[in-house]
Amino acid sequence: MVRKKYQKKEIVLAAVCLLLAVATLTFYIWHQSALISLGYQTSGLEMQIARLEVEIKTLETAKAALLAPDRVEKIARAQLSLVDPADGQIIYEDFQASKKDE
Repeated sequence: MVRKKYQKKEIVLAAVCLLLAVATLTFYIWHQSALISLGYQTSGLEMQIARLEVEIKTLETAKAALLAPDRVEKIARAQLSLVDPADGQIIYEDFQASKKDE
């Protein structure tokens, strides 16, 4: 049986082709894993956004309840001892007349 001798040029060409194929496959696998990682990050951030939107709605509801006019008036009368102004304490000014004078 006779064995064919490979020339140095053929061996180098085969090694370069093999190296190129391995590099291409390595890049493809890295690219796919990076896309999967970005997908997980996006999914996590979307869940965080949804959670924060629910928290914002809850806080807005609590703010509206705390700023209700009836509650504010009750606190003003009970804790701060505020009362309605007497008729003589209210001063009305005619802003239309003062604008005409200027």
